[in-house]
Amino acid sequence: MTVSYDGTNFHGWQVQPGLVTIQSELQRAFLALSKTPILVQGSGRTDAGVHAIAQVAAFSTTSTIPCENLLRAMNHLLPGAIRVTSVEEASPDFHARHDAASKLYEYRIFRDEICSPFERPYVHHHPYPLDDRKMIAAAPLFEGKHDFSAFATFDERYDSGYSKVRTIFTSTLVREGPRLIYRVCGTGFLKHMVRNLVGTLIEVGKGNLGPVGIANLLNGGARAECGPTAPASGLFLVEVTYK
Repeated sequence: MTVSYDGTNFHGWQVQPGLVTIQSELQRAFLALSKTPILVQGSGRTDAGVHAIAQVAAFSTTSTIPCENLLRAMNHLLPGAIRVTSVEEASPDFHARHDAASKLYEYRIFRDEICSPFERPYVHHHPYPLDDRKMIAAAPLFEGKHDFSAFATFDERYDSGYSKVRTIFTSTLVREGPRLIYRVCGTGFLKHMVRNLVGTLIEVGKGNLGPVGIANLLNGGARAECGPTAPASGLFLVEVTYK
């Protein structure tokens, strides 16, 4: 399944006891439809408040419901903030996360003094002074294969041997009207990594960090030395590509 969702009122992707999540809503809808429980595996675990234009999810089932009927039925049972945009059969050994070759994220910063209440849930409103040119010039510095430990928020999954090396194919920042749009594509991302990259670019815009500082962060720097985690509201999972 390809799934699009407004993450504002959800506690992220992963099932959590007593909380409404994207994964739990998909599994609930399928159970109501087929009376058969499933485990929906996503390409990644988006955090609370993060949105997706095209999240990829997969599950195994013995149900014989045709894909086109499944799509319509799921959308009938799901809340309006979650839409299944496509359903197709995959090979039995397909894995939504392990088989992903790259993921593309987009982060939106709204720069004008007044932000519409209809846009506010989908941007980070930052009307304060920033040097856009420095931020635009700094964004490509994240490209390449690096240890992104400084940009990873603590996660219990990260044991002492967990590698935080990731490859970033493209990292760009552009100005589009009143918005700064950051787009980053890579093999995978650590917890809060994209939001920490954005927070670091904002520090560059404030004049608190330069190219040398970014190089140090990518060369064993500490988490405390990079920018604060940007709000979840501005982040979108745009695309997942497969081998």
